[in-house]
Amino acid sequence: MEKKPETVSAYRDWLKETHHVEIDRGYELYYDSVTSKAKRSLETSGFWTALTESLEAYNQEYELKTGYRLFIPKFELELLLKPFESFLLKTYRKNILENESWPKEPEGGWLLPSNWFSRINDIIRTLVVVKYFDGVEFAIDKIRSLCKQQNMECGVTYEAREEGYYAVHLCTKRSFEVPKINWDTEIVEIPIEIQITTQLQEVIRKLLHKYYDQRRKMIQKSIEKWQWDYRCDEFSANYLGHILHYVEGMIMEIREKQREVTP
Repeated sequence: MEKKPETVSAYRDWLKETHHVEIDRGYELYYDSVTSKAKRSLETSGFWTALTESLEAYNQEYELKTGYRLFIPKFELELLLKPFESFLLKTYRKNILENESWPKEPEGGWLLPSNWFSRINDIIRTLVVVKYFDGVEFAIDKIRSLCKQQNMECGVTYEAREEGYYAVHLCTKRSFEVPKINWDTEIVEIPIEIQITTQLQEVIRKLLHKYYDQRRKMIQKSIEKWQWDYRCDEFSANYLGHILHYVEGMIMEIREKQREVTP
């Protein structure tokens, strides 16, 4: 059986030997060129303009409905690009680490330069942080409605992982004219990910991001259940995410009870 690449460096070698894809500095510059061009195009689009200009209206509508603000003060959306090393790591995870069919191709086929701009969902992304639990669904409805107005498809995934990660990923797509590897241009449909989470969950995400990033690179994980080893890093990190999610639910319950007793 073909040996599984156990590091990103070995994965680079595997891409070159098996698929004749050389990931060198030139390709990294090409990736930066494609993603930067797509980002600039999206920033001037009707969809992005409408979304950023609607934030205060969403705030006011939510406050009128609940008595609370939807966003923290001075909240602004920012378009982010996935760094090349993170992008390559994700293709490594999809092609190798999470590929249950190895050494055959994963479901949907190999992720290679001919298709991976269209198949990696978070190359271009933004983060919507709401203050309260119910603000997540409120924001989903508003953004989904905006996508419909702009004739853009929209898929929503609710993330609730064993590791204590909670968020909603809203994915839409847009066609961009971007450079080809030979510096001609082509039209590529690139997904845009809008992640929606709460203020508390975003705090824990920032605290644990480096830890989770390291775990993703491991080809083998401990077979021992982390839920039964209170000394391991996973125990405290993962349960902290679950605890915060529970606390947010309790905050919502208290809010609703207050509303019931308010004359």
